[in-house]
Amino acid sequence: MSKQAEIQKILNQKVKQYNRLEFIEKDPICIPHHYKKQQDIEIAAFFAAIFAWGNRSTIINKSKDLLARMDHAPYDFCMSHSPKDLKKIIGFVHRTFNDTDALYCIEFFKYHFSKNPSLESAFFQNQITKVSIKNVQAALTHFQSYFMSLEDAPRRTQKHVSSPVSGSTCKRLNMFLRWMVRKDQQGVDFGIWNTIKPSELIMPIDVHVARVSRTLGILKRLQTDWLTALELTEYCRTLDRTDPVKYDFALFSLGVTEKFM
Repeated sequence: MSKQAEIQKILNQKVKQYNRLEFIEKDPICIPHHYKKQQDIEIAAFFAAIFAWGNRSTIINKSKDLLARMDHAPYDFCMSHSPKDLKKIIGFVHRTFNDTDALYCIEFFKYHFSKNPSLESAFFQNQITKVSIKNVQAALTHFQSYFMSLEDAPRRTQKHVSSPVSGSTCKRLNMFLRWMVRKDQQGVDFGIWNTIKPSELIMPIDVHVARVSRTLGILKRLQTDWLTALELTEYCRTLDRTDPVKYDFALFSLGVTEKFM
């Protein structure tokens, strides 16, 4: 058996082990699973993904905290809040994300959803020309620009919405796109967006995924940046060209849950 075949066998086993409903409970993806309305799912998923660095229990608890301040109805809160309602957001903080950032996100969601039925168009349609965007790299670049386009956008908030232009892996937004786009029968990811196919997604990569990938000999690039995310994605496409990011379950869980070195 070749080395690639051995790696594929290991990773396929781990995908089967972790791409299950039991995975949801201890992962930030549990947050949008509390909702049924698509707009609620999108907003809750966005916050959970943006908060996804550090301890997963803290990420989940902080996501629940913010959504509780939004009366567990994020779409209605964004669209119909009063100045008194916004006071509930004051004092929220998760690592470097604070109430200024949260209030701007709410303002952006109200602006976007007043003109669009889904957050999908914020990524995959140019809001000025209405031209469709079919490439993840272009979509992430466009989204950051669009997200920060409101007149009173706080400069500090931009660091929470990364772009390939800066060389970032865009791990959190790529994970958010995985949740929204990827489709299978397991019920973990939502698969509610259709502009791009799961085969076009880019692997979310963080220190854990990068470490495991280098240990397995998958990654050659020494630094961890956007080009590394592309390199990992291309490798995963050699294992499954229609669903490469399913290996996020395997690589992340090997690194975090199994402490694979």
